[in-house]
Amino acid sequence: MALTVFNTMTRKKEEFVPLREGQVTFYACGPTVYDYFHIGNARPLIMFDIFRRYLEHRGFRVTYIVNITDIDDKIINRAAAEGVDFHEITNRFTTAFFDGCEKLGVRPATVHPRATDHIEGMIALISSLIEAGHAYVVEGDVYYDIASFPGYGKLSGKDIEKMQAGARVNVDDRKRNPLDFALWKAAKPGEPSWDSPWGPGRPGWHIECSVMSMHYAGDTLDIHAGGQDLIFPHHENEIAQSEGATGKPFARYWLHNGFLDIEGEKMSKSIGNFLTVRDILAKYDPMAVRVFFLLKHYRSPIDFSEERIREALAALDRLRNAYRKAVRILGKAGGMEDDLWDQETDSLLAVRESRAAILDAMDDDFNTAQAMGHLFDIARTVNSLPEDAPGTVENTAPTMKEAKGIFDTLGTGVFGIAFETEAPAEGLADDLMGLIIAIRAQARNEKNWALSDRIRDRLGELGITLEDRPDGTTWKKV
Repeated sequence: MALTVFNTMTRKKEEFVPLREGQVTFYACGPTVYDYFHIGNARPLIMFDIFRRYLEHRGFRVTYIVNITDIDDKIINRAAAEGVDFHEITNRFTTAFFDGCEKLGVRPATVHPRATDHIEGMIALISSLIEAGHAYVVEGDVYYDIASFPGYGKLSGKDIEKMQAGARVNVDDRKRNPLDFALWKAAKPGEPSWDSPWGPGRPGWHIECSVMSMHYAGDTLDIHAGGQDLIFPHHENEIAQSEGATGKPFARYWLHNGFLDIEGEKMSKSIGNFLTVRDILAKYDPMAVRVFFLLKHYRSPIDFSEERIREALAALDRLRNAYRKAVRILGKAGGMEDDLWDQETDSLLAVRESRAAILDAMDDDFNTAQAMGHLFDIARTVNSLPEDAPGTVENTAPTMKEAKGIFDTLGTGVFGIAFETEAPAEGLADDLMGLIIAIRAQARNEKNWALSDRIRDRLGELGITLEDRPDGTTWKKV
């Protein structure tokens, strides 16, 4: 099955065909480092990390670029408010950004360019736009003339004439058009600045992404991605300035994730529902946050709530319990005869069918919601098989081997879910719980209900819940 993606530019699913066979250039808009990044920022970081992983799983060599915007009005304003150099702000929150990414299982990009390292390239691109008649200088500021680019509005589908007519009266009257945007901003007293042909100043936000992406990926990207809120004006402006300079398509495929709300409302500091990733990770397992996003298609809106994150945590526990069970049984099967590994049982075939379904779902515009459903089918198959009955190891080990391989290659390798926690004694804990459950099972067989209940109740006091099922007893820590 071919990989298809929904292209915002064409508003339809298309077969993904990169510009160069076997290679993918992929640019995702990164953070403006003036504060701790919030849960809404985490969605594209996690989802595009998964897309990158899946492309690599399919055999593509991916150049993945996630920028750091380290010069911007918000950065300057925060530095002024704290009375510090802007570098102190950007260094602090860049460090916090990478720390949060690591905890969330987001792999470092191939490169994380910083805007301030590419000022010369921005000046060069702006100069070429002025020479081509796409930009003009006014008192040290440089603006892009959107009327010079006939394709302006093609990504967002916005009616530019109506937008111009409805533009506010108090826009900068030095502009030829109220929608013209700044490529270069003349220096103001006390602000950081760089020398340029138009006087000291700093770049506008949009030009930064064009220059950084083209520096590492060439004139045409395979994939440009970001949040839905960036379609206009940021990505629209990137297209205008990049294609105005090169005459080539800026990106072949545009991918955008949907909005995130908090308890049904738009996230806002003013109403007190602003959640930073740092705050969330102080309360929840980072992998539960990852699973929370995986359970929804990336283009769909998503609502973050305490209830839903607890549901994601419960789902993560089901997967981890299945993984641990597979590991336990495989540990017992170490000396199993070779011919027994070749058995094709119904459970093994079911797991293989689920694996194929996961890949089909991912090929259909990275549909992680469907893919996760099939991963849960594998967990259900694993958990339905007996563990302690005679002949269990011989009959189930091939299924467990297949399931563990899928958990490792797709669950961890593609979805980025860590099935093993960081506790060094977890393997010992599994063994001890297996022993306790076996003792309790023996007590139940002997109708020693008092001992059975005592074991269950005492474990409950320790935060461990037992679940008695027809196929055996499972446990989880709550």
